[in-house]
Amino acid sequence: MGHYVGSLANRIELQNKYQQYVMVADLQALTDNIDNPQKVHDNVVQVGLDYLACGIDPNKTTFFIQSLIPQIAELTILYLNLVTVSRLKRNPTVKNEIQQKGYKEDLTAGFLMYPIHQVADITVVKANLVPVGDDQLPMIEQAHEIVRNFNRIYQTNALVEPQALISKTSRLVGTDGKAKMSKSMGNAIYLSDSADAVAKKVMSMYTDPLHVKVSDPGRVEGNAVFTYLDVFDPNKEEVQSLKDHYSKGGLGDVVLKRRLIDILNNFLEPIRIKRSQLAKDPAYVMDVLKSGSEVVRQVAEKTMSDVRHAVKLNY
Repeated sequence: MGHYVGSLANRIELQNKYQQYVMVADLQALTDNIDNPQKVHDNVVQVGLDYLACGIDPNKTTFFIQSLIPQIAELTILYLNLVTVSRLKRNPTVKNEIQQKGYKEDLTAGFLMYPIHQVADITVVKANLVPVGDDQLPMIEQAHEIVRNFNRIYQTNALVEPQALISKTSRLVGTDGKAKMSKSMGNAIYLSDSADAVAKKVMSMYTDPLHVKVSDPGRVEGNAVFTYLDVFDPNKEEVQSLKDHYSKGGLGDVVLKRRLIDILNNFLEPIRIKRSQLAKDPAYVMDVLKSGSEVVRQVAEKTMSDVRHAVKLNY
């Protein structure tokens, strides 16, 4: 649901206004799943199911699989020469993820370099607009630097400098209230979760540890339940009334959580139904991803023709 709020909701709207590409990042997934390639392989269809079930239309959007576009790898190699290791280590998003995953001396070059790979993902189709959460802004800044350096050094306009499109809710806090929602951190509600699974996760959601008794005044700020209500509850006036009541005391966490459970399950139910129907035909999902990848390979090759010409590799 964090990915939906931070990116997918925007993509559903953008597909009606722009030529849109949506990528399944299997190679990037390998950076922290290198010993479990089967998981990455299986998740390609699962991610495709999420995208399609949410309403991203293959007739309006071109889907593709990262590893099926060899030009991305070629572009990444060229970009590696334009970024220092120290610059990568200063990237706030990378620093945060390294800390969250507990990497020290075990940090792989592949994980450290994945922001460069992301720039290749974006620029290989000459994208000029990228829907992201605000935690991904350092990645777009990195893209700006690389594109500018490339175009300046090689005196070309072969690459397009992308701009970030920040969603109204650019990130969704995890159910633990400590970080953004993330599958790897185990604090996520999935689009495929059953109603019971959603209920279980919401009932364990972080609220205010000092709100021990119903009569106690409760803190709204930093309370994950209210964060989710702000995003998903359509009745904003009633949410504000609940905040006022909670702050004064006399409103229990369980009442709020039950409300949130109903709201989230109402939101997810049509997605669950469509996802369940699509899951009966995984071959269709893979066909959408593969056919889109064929289109992107042609676009990517045009980009690489311009790039190779700029760097004098057009033999």
